[in-house]
Amino acid sequence: MPQTCAAFGCSNRRNDTSKCRGITFHKFPKDPVRRKDWTIAMRRKDFQPNNTTVLCSSHFTTDDFDRTGQTIRLKDCVSPSVFTSTREHLKKVPHKARLTRTSMKAAEERVVPVVVPGVTRTTPLTAVKCIPDHHYALDHIQVKSKVIKAQKRIDELEKQLRNAKDRERRLKLTVKSLISNQIE
Repeated sequence: MPQTCAAFGCSNRRNDTSKCRGITFHKFPKDPVRRKDWTIAMRRKDFQPNNTTVLCSSHFTTDDFDRTGQTIRLKDCVSPSVFTSTREHLKKVPHKARLTRTSMKAAEERVVPVVVPGVTRTTPLTAVKCIPDHHYALDHIQVKSKVIKAQKRIDELEKQLRNAKDRERRLKLTVKSLISNQIE
């Protein structure tokens, strides 16, 4: 029995035509939390997927796929996010209104003056040195150099491992020849 995509308005079916077009089909996750995430993302009223319900690859971004092997798989913890529909209410992202005083205060925009040392009101903005917002912000040059060092270390260790295996193989051959000479 051919499988049809469960998304509203999607007419993709699992058959030779869709396979030639590169469309893949993916079952709903068995994990209840992820299955609920997928169901919410579809925005279909009273929709309950079963173990054979599928969504086609048209409803995922290209970054959601793991194409390293022969089989195209979805990466862990991705949810469908691409839905084209003629219904406007399906395109809107549902959100809950903030009702408490605290949450309403948090939602208000506040303008907080930021004092940067060495900068006056007459200092042109181009002269201001860029200060990172967070102490955990990474410098891509340092990260790249660390990755290069780590790769060199890995290569060095792999070479040492190969040499150790070769030594072990040679020593085993020597021991075998000594044992065979001793027996004769």
